[in-house]
Amino acid sequence: MNKVTAKKVALAYSGGLDTSIIIPWLKEHYQCQVVAVCGDIGQGGEELDGLREKALKTGASEVFVEDMREEFVSDYLWPLVRSGAVYEHKYLLGTSIARPLLAKRQAEVALKTGCDALAHGCTGKGNDQVRFELTYKAIAPHLNVIAPWREWDIVSREDAIEYAQAHSVPISQSTTKIYSRDRNIWHISHEGGELEDPANAAPDDIWMLTKSPADAPAKPAEVTIGFKNGIPVSLNGQHQLSGVALLEELNELGGEHGIGRIDLVENRFVGMKSRGCYETPGGTILVTAQRELEAITLDRTTLHYKQKLALDYADLVYNGLWFTSLRESLEAFFQAIAEPVTGEITLRLYKGNLQPVSRKSPNSLYSLDIASFTMGASYDQKDALGFINLIGLPIKVRASLRQ
Repeated sequence: MNKVTAKKVALAYSGGLDTSIIIPWLKEHYQCQVVAVCGDIGQGGEELDGLREKALKTGASEVFVEDMREEFVSDYLWPLVRSGAVYEHKYLLGTSIARPLLAKRQAEVALKTGCDALAHGCTGKGNDQVRFELTYKAIAPHLNVIAPWREWDIVSREDAIEYAQAHSVPISQSTTKIYSRDRNIWHISHEGGELEDPANAAPDDIWMLTKSPADAPAKPAEVTIGFKNGIPVSLNGQHQLSGVALLEELNELGGEHGIGRIDLVENRFVGMKSRGCYETPGGTILVTAQRELEAITLDRTTLHYKQKLALDYADLVYNGLWFTSLRESLEAFFQAIAEPVTGEITLRLYKGNLQPVSRKSPNSLYSLDIASFTMGASYDQKDALGFINLIGLPIKVRASLRQ
C-alpha cells in the first residue's frame, strides 16, 4: 500500500488509548500538523474533562470539541427509533449510529481548517473503519485517509499501551483493565479482554450504566412516553423536555431498574464474528414503547412490511451506509407511515423486565366492538367460513393431488 502524503491531518479524537497515541505517531511518521476533532455526543464528563489540554499536550496544533448531543438525538437517534431497526435481534446500534455524525463533523472541520487528510483510530478488523471512511467519501471525497492501525507495527492493545508509556502519553487503560469501550447518550459497549472468548461469562464489574437485575429495586416503576408521528415528545406528561433531557431521564430510570443489558455475538461487516456486551437503558425503553404504539396504530400489512424494511435499515446503519440514497429513501418511507403513530405508552420496569401497562392513541385501529368475545354487529362470524375456504383452496388442491 502506497503511503499518502499529508501536511495537515484532521484526526477523529476521543482521548482514548488509540487516538491518544495517534497524535505523536502522525507527527513522527508524517511530519504533519494534527487537528484533533472531538464531538460531545453524551459520552459523559469523565471522557471530555481535560480533553483539549490532553490533545494539545500530546502534539495537536488545534483542537475542536463540539456539543452535538441535540443533533445526535434529533437527527440520528429519533429516526432510528422510528424505523424500529435492530441488528441481529438484539443490538440497538449504539456505536453504529454515532459514527456518521462524528465523521461528518470531522470532515467539515478538515475542510474549514485546510487539512489535506483525515485520520481515525479504527482497527483494520472492525466495522468503524468502514463507517468513518464511507462518510468521508460522502462529505470530503478528495481528502486522503490515514488509518494508522493498517500501517503501524502495533498489533495489540498491550503494544499500544507500551507505545503510550514510551511517549509519555497519559492513558487510563492498563494491561489488567484492557476493555475497549465506546459510550454516548444512547449506550455503552464493552469489548476485549476476557469478553473475547464467548465461553466466558460477562464479569459483573464491566457494567457501568445499569444495575444488576438482582440488585434493582424490589418495587416496580412505571413510565409513560408520549409519541408524535413516531418520535418521542414527552415523558410522564412533560412536553417541555428536550430530546437530550428526555433520554437522560430514561437512561437513569432504566439503569436503576436493570433495563437494557445484552450480551451479543455479532457478525461484523468485515466478515468475522465478535462478542460484545452493551447497555442501552433508555433506548430499550423507547424501542419497546414504540413497538407497543405501532401495534395499535398500524394495520397488519403496513406493520409487517415495516418490520421487513427495518432489517434492511439496520444493516445499512450497521455497515456505515448512512449517507446513501437507499438509506434516505427508507427514511422517507418510515417517516410517511409513522404519521398515525401518535399516543402514549405506559411501561412497567421491574428487575430488568419491561411490561406494557397502557396503550392509548387517537389513531388506534383497535376496535373493542370487533375484538370482543361478545357478539356484535360489526363482525359477522359466518363470513369466516368463506374466508377460510378461499384461503385454504390451494392447500386442498395440493392435498388431493398427493392422494
